[in-house]
Amino acid sequence: MIRVVLADDQELVRSGLRALLERDPAIEVVAEAADGREALRRVADHLPDVVLMDIRMPGLDGLEATRRVAADPSLRGVHVVVLTTFDEDENVIEAIRRGAAGFLLKDITPDELRRAVHAAATGEALLSPSITRRVMTWATSRPATRPELLSPLTDREREVLHHIGLGESNDELARALHISPATARTYVSRLLTKLRARDRSQLVVLAYESGLITPGA
Repeated sequence: MIRVVLADDQELVRSGLRALLERDPAIEVVAEAADGREALRRVADHLPDVVLMDIRMPGLDGLEATRRVAADPSLRGVHVVVLTTFDEDENVIEAIRRGAAGFLLKDITPDELRRAVHAAATGEALLSPSITRRVMTWATSRPATRPELLSPLTDREREVLHHIGLGESNDELARALHISPATARTYVSRLLTKLRARDRSQLVVLAYESGLITPGA
């Protein structure tokens, strides 16, 4: 069972999300919150697998609440997915920097929402196609700022990181590199450790910040 906390300042939105999610018998909404501070309390109380976090909430906003969840070692197993109507570039990047496992817009379909929760619970990166394009556009418009990130990586690990930066799943990565999905997962875990990244979404940004993927490549 995937346990979910919903954080959104609109009760109607929370009710709608709950109804959509609980059509899947493998998903249980264990708590709701109307602002960031309440979200932190609910997360601490219930230790969910996934938090669907709105950005713009009164008091403590979703970005800061996401950062606090990601920074707490006791909440290592909690995956925050930012779900919002706002898709400004700075929000996308900031959400990922602060530890969000993904960023989804509220215009996704119910099936996409449920699939996203399943993906987040297993540690997959969650960026809708439009958001992925924004991340890539943002990153490739700036010079590499952290080339030193690549120094501890082997050539094969750099190759894997390149494919992750392109938004490929483990299965796609495995096919591209002619390795098994299990080996692909091992490489991803190794990269998370070496680069001190919380999840694949952060690896995507690091692939660009390191200069591994460059404009026009």
